[in-house]
Amino acid sequence: MIHLNNISKSFGKTQALKNVSLQLDAAKCVGLIGPNACGKTTIIKTILSMVVPDSGEILVNGTKITGDVRYKASIGYMPQIGRYPDNMTVSQVISMIRDIRGYEGKEDTELYEEFGVNKFCDKKMRTLSGGTTQKVSATIAFLFDPPVLILDEPTAGLDPVSSGIFRDKIVREREKGKLILITSHLLSELDDLLTDVVFMQEAEVLFYKSVEELYTETGEERVSKAVGKLLKLKMR
Repeated sequence: MIHLNNISKSFGKTQALKNVSLQLDAAKCVGLIGPNACGKTTIIKTILSMVVPDSGEILVNGTKITGDVRYKASIGYMPQIGRYPDNMTVSQVISMIRDIRGYEGKEDTELYEEFGVNKFCDKKMRTLSGGTTQKVSATIAFLFDPPVLILDEPTAGLDPVSSGIFRDKIVREREKGKLILITSHLLSELDDLLTDVVFMQEAEVLFYKSVEELYTETGEERVSKAVGKLLKLKMR
């Protein structure tokens, strides 16, 4: 579905990505994890054409994305920190993005309804808390029923009830055959969600394994513990 082939990117003297190759397939929920400044955000930005790699290529559904923005219609993106026009209301922001997307299919309003967005839809964006802004970002990411979802630290700032609603939604969408790519610093929050794990370190992919492979190799039964144990084994 999304194929990164030998992607490299440097910012001045800092190498953000070094020959990164990944095959991300449908019906997968992939955790993109690793320490700060390891390359996770750069990978996301290259997929979204927000950053142009120095070398390598990216294909979405077999088509190179270079010079063709139409592929973005197949991606729902939830940023870690949503930035919207301060003086617009929630409803105005959603309407604006509807106009930009030009989506003609049936909208997915599950999160809009379950998060109770109608209760604060007339509030201006500048008045919203971080958690409420996250609800808006999540609602927009899923609204146009995209086959690919990229979620950057998606549960940051959400209360436990909202986080549970969101986790259940992610599982349902994965079961529908969608590709979901999630970044998170809190591995414990990804337990029971992921099918695969990509671990980044110093601009490279240290390992890319299915959750089943992780459990088999480490003897653990939770993603967070399995990743930690595998890292210790690799450092010996």
